[in-house]
Amino acid sequence: MSDTNQNNQSPYGRDASGENKTGPIIPKSPTEALRPEKVPAPPKRSRKAHGQFIVFLNFLMSLAVIGCIVTVGGFYYMINTFQSPGPLATNTHFIVRNGASLFDIANNLERSGIIDNSRVFRYMTDSMGKGQRLKAGEYEIKANASMKEIMTLLESGKSILYSVSLPEGLTSKQMFDRLLNDPVLEGDLPAEIPAEGSLRPDTYRFSRGTKRQEIVSQMQAAQKGLIEQVWAKRDADLPIKTVEEFVTMASIVEKETGKDDERAHVASVFMNRLQKGMRIQSDPTIIYGLFGGDGKPADRPIYQSDLKKETPYNTYIIRGLPPGPIANPGKAALEAVANPWRTEDLYFVADGTGGHVFAKTLDEHNANVRRWRKIEAERAAAGGTAETAVDGQPGGAEAEKPAN
Repeated sequence: MSDTNQNNQSPYGRDASGENKTGPIIPKSPTEALRPEKVPAPPKRSRKAHGQFIVFLNFLMSLAVIGCIVTVGGFYYMINTFQSPGPLATNTHFIVRNGASLFDIANNLERSGIIDNSRVFRYMTDSMGKGQRLKAGEYEIKANASMKEIMTLLESGKSILYSVSLPEGLTSKQMFDRLLNDPVLEGDLPAEIPAEGSLRPDTYRFSRGTKRQEIVSQMQAAQKGLIEQVWAKRDADLPIKTVEEFVTMASIVEKETGKDDERAHVASVFMNRLQKGMRIQSDPTIIYGLFGGDGKPADRPIYQSDLKKETPYNTYIIRGLPPGPIANPGKAALEAVANPWRTEDLYFVADGTGGHVFAKTLDEHNANVRRWRKIEAERAAAGGTAETAVDGQPGGAEAEKPAN
């Protein structure tokens, strides 16, 4: 049985499934047997699936290209708009308030017709890192100024400057009145008026939004520095020994003459009178004693009766200097008192030309007074006043002899 089966066995081999192969068995070499069999290729994608992916990629690429074109176009538009002449027809003023944000500034510029697109101004200014550098103040915007020019101007802080003039010889109250009436300055003045002589007469420049208190602080600091500087260079032989007396004398000289070439001469007269124990006899001190910081009305002369009114400032009655300054002296008056001329003059009186004539002796002075009275009488209106007005320079009414 087994022999029959063996004899009937086919010369062809069987495959792995047990089925007969159609060909003869071909033996393999060891190398071929170890070689990996070829992996079949993956099934091909359908043409439909391949087409959808390509379409999606094309869509994304198109969006990217369009986005780049829009971005470049928008950036070009903003740069062009930012640098192009603006819509402003004529020069105008523009105010940037303290604490204003870039958003507020841009909107106010557009609202005022200075620029035509606040967003462009805001985005470009911010992108250039200038958003936090725009300074408060009032600016003059030129006609057709571009946004870039406006941004540069606001960054520079070169705002419009105003000024308030406070001339020499004003009292502290008169200076406060000028500051109070200035239409550009803001804020309240200090509740207490500074002491006479403590404010520097000058012209102060400021931008809109400046507080009155700031100007007062500047004036005080400037006067303090000036007084210290001039006092340090004073003549060592002065009959005044304290800074307070120095400023008081300078305020009297300031009120006596406005001529630069006379101040040191007038100062020498007062110094000589102090050294000789004479009364100063200065009209401006009488006026301050009568009217204080308000000052004498322009149409109010000094009468003979005023010379006898007892006030702490009446140097026709008191000896020496009054208790304090009668005004705020300027640099020229301070320097004149610190280094007065060396003269022997004890008197001076108006000469009718805006200056004064000086004298060493009482007789010379009385002759000068008579000449002044004649000039004064010629100018006086008919009828005059009930009391005779006096000039009030040293010895102008009743000349005092040196107390020897």
